[in-house]
Parts: sequence; structure tokens; C-alpha cells
Amino acid sequence: MANRLNTASLCSNSSNDDLMFEKILIANRGEIALRVQRACRELGIKTVVVHSEVDTDTKYVKLADESVCIGPAASRDSYLNIPAIISAAEVTDAEAIHPGYGFLSENADFAERVEKSGFVFIGPRPDSIRLMGDKVSAKDAMKKAGVPVVTGSDGALPEDPKEIIKIARAVGYPVIIKASGGGGGRGMRVVHTEAALVNAVNTTRQEAGAAFSNPAVYLEKFLENPRHVEIQILADEHRNAIHLGERDCSMQRRHQKVVEEAPAPGITRRLIDRIGARCVDACRKIGYRGAGTFEFLYENGEFYFIEMNTRVQVEHPVTEFITGYDIVQQQIRIAFGERLSIRQRDVSPRGHAIECRINAEDPFKFTPSPGRITSWHPPGGPGIRVDSHVYAGCVIPPHYDSLIAKVIAYGDTREQAIARMRVALSEMVVEGIQTNIPLHRELMTDARFITGGTSIHYLEQRLAQRSGH
Repeated sequence: MANRLNTASLCSNSSNDDLMFEKILIANRGEIALRVQRACRELGIKTVVVHSEVDTDTKYVKLADESVCIGPAASRDSYLNIPAIISAAEVTDAEAIHPGYGFLSENADFAERVEKSGFVFIGPRPDSIRLMGDKVSAKDAMKKAGVPVVTGSDGALPEDPKEIIKIARAVGYPVIIKASGGGGGRGMRVVHTEAALVNAVNTTRQEAGAAFSNPAVYLEKFLENPRHVEIQILADEHRNAIHLGERDCSMQRRHQKVVEEAPAPGITRRLIDRIGARCVDACRKIGYRGAGTFEFLYENGEFYFIEMNTRVQVEHPVTEFITGYDIVQQQIRIAFGERLSIRQRDVSPRGHAIECRINAEDPFKFTPSPGRITSWHPPGGPGIRVDSHVYAGCVIPPHYDSLIAKVIAYGDTREQAIARMRVALSEMVVEGIQTNIPLHRELMTDARFITGGTSIHYLEQRLAQRSGH
């Protein structure tokens, strides 16, 4: 598998060394900053890393060709500080900016500022980010493109409570209220009865206005036991687009993914190819450019679009393992203006890959556990990849997301991938802080997970039973 990945990258690079960016600024932190840095170094591109004061001693800062401190620990003063990031790009003569995931990666205003300042934004055009970032306009665009969506309100909910009740009755309970500008599992509320509807809508509106500066909400039918299945796409500015298959991300807690895998157990290739083709067609219709992910709820053999992530996903390594393509390098090539060198007929997924997100938190109470890592022994062996920026002696600050590593296991079969993940997790040692490794060890021996095809509610139900609630 490593040979497939490296050969594809090196062959693609061999004739374009003099036609690629010379320097890219990475506007992010943690494992994704290191991941982008590695992709750049393999392509012979110099990197600039911006960082907050508390991230000065991180691995990716030390490995970068240049680094610029852009502010104190608080995200709003550093990683969300658009003028500081643009200034860092200017003083270092960077040509392009890679936003990673999170922070400003799906901020259309940031993408616009990057381009207006004379730099290349390694991601979609600002208008695509705006279109797909608003859940109402995204659903409307997908309907027009022939992508199936969940039954719900036609756009944002009106102010009149009577009209809201009328819409909910037509859809049928239970329903879910969602923030139009939401994401990351935030801005959602499930309603089971008409009596609770209007209050739930008003509460979600207030939360959405405070969190996303957009109080608009919409309503959808709440599917009882769906799976979360997503399609990875790549599209260039020349209207070439492909999909790299699916990922199953159903093992979730509070809408946050915990374990991801590819391919999705029990879903036929014919179904995946059909929905993948619709996603590719939608990309062409909206003029999408870059990497992106169409997220679906899957129930009773049907796919229902919920949102599109206009960035690289945390779980992209499982797709890289089974397809052999470097998604981050593809992002960079597309942003430079290259045509996709991959055709749909070239994509032939094989084997199985599983990713466990390792977080600095109590494994069952989920309280954050920042602090100094006193001992760090990542696993290895056949089919194991560890994406992490940490090392023994480094400090995990309390200011950011708790993700400290991703362990990915690949096997010829799902059974082999699970077995390799069990071994990897048994070898992994992290001391000085708490992590959720014990939870992952339990999940890799869970009978329902081993069977495959659990719903998005399974993990929370399992955790509730474990705690006796």
C-alpha cells in the first residue's frame, strides 16, 4: 500500500517540479499542520507555519522552513486572526495558504481575503464555501443537482409559530431542528412532540445566532437509526471531478466522530457508485474545486444528504489507505491549477482501513485532560499509520481541540484491520495525561462493531448502559 501511495505521488511530481508552488503557509496547528507539512516536503515545497505562543515548541514548528508567531493562546487572537495570518504570508513571501480543517478552513471571508491579498487559497472558491456552508442553500443546491436529501422544511423556518407547526406536521415527528450556519455537530435539537416544537425552534435560533452569527434554522425528519456515510470527492477548476469512495463514520458521541472506516460495511459497491456519481455531477454543476466530502445519513438502503465539508477531513487517511492516493497533495495540485491526473476508472479501492481518534480526555467521562506527556510510545507494524504531532515531554494545552493522534490500521480484510488495530492499541503508551485509548480498546472487541453497520446512536447507547443510566 505504501508503494502505491509513494509511486503515485513521485510519478505525478517528476515532470512538475518547476511548475509548483515554492512556499506554502500552513494556517493551522496540531496533527493536520504536520500532515500538510509532510505533503509539501515530499513535493519539494517549502513551508511556513504560523503558531500561537503556547505552540512555539511543537514538532511541526521546529520542522518548518519558517515559522511566525501570530498571537497568544486564545484562538480568536491567533489561529482565527485573519490579518495576522495574511501578514505572516506577506512577510515570508508565501504563495499559497493551506487552512487544514477547523479554524478558518470553511470561512468564506477568509478564503476571499486570501485571494484578494494575492495568495492562493488551497481549497474551494469563496462562493462554493458560502453555498455549501449554509445548510439551507446547500440542501437546495443538492436537490437541484439530483442528490437525495432528507424530507424537511423548504428553506429556513418562518417566524410564524403556526406555520412552523404546520410544516412539522407535514414532515412527521420526530423532527430535528438545525442551525443553517451550524457544523461540527452543534446547533441541533431533536423534537418528539408538537408541544415542545416552538420552544425548541426559538432556543436553537438563539444558540445559532450566538454561535454562528446566523439565527436561521430549518427542520428535517429525524431518522431513528441511520448510519453516517460520506463520499470523498476531488474536483479541479477544469470541471474534472471524481469520487474516492465512501467512509462509515457512524461511531459517534454527541455528533462527534470517534471511529471511522472505509469502505462502509454491508453497503454494495453498486449503491456507492450510484451516489458517488451524483456527488461528482453535483460538483460539476456548482463549479466546485478542491477536496470535499458529501455527508449522508443512510437508512434502509437509501442515502440522504445532510451537509458538505469543503475541506480535508480528519478521517481522510482511511481513504488514502484503500485507494493509494494522497488527498492533501491532490489539494495542493488542484489549487495550483493542475488538471486531475486521476480518472474515475483509475479508482479501485482495495482492503479495509479503520481510524481511531486519540483524544486527551477521560475515556468515559470525556473531561479534557491537558498537561505534559511524560511518556509517548506510538504503535507500529504492518498496516499501521500514526498521524500525530506529539512527543514525550510536549505539553497539550487546554485551549484547543483534544485530538492528539490518529491511529489508522489497514488490512486486506475488515477482520485483519480490526485485529491490527487491537494490537496497535495494546502497544500504544501515553502517560502524563488521560486519553480515550481504553474506550477504543473496548470498541475493537465490541460484538456489534465487529459485525459492522451500527447506527449513529449506538455508541451513546452503549456508554449510557455502561454508566447505568
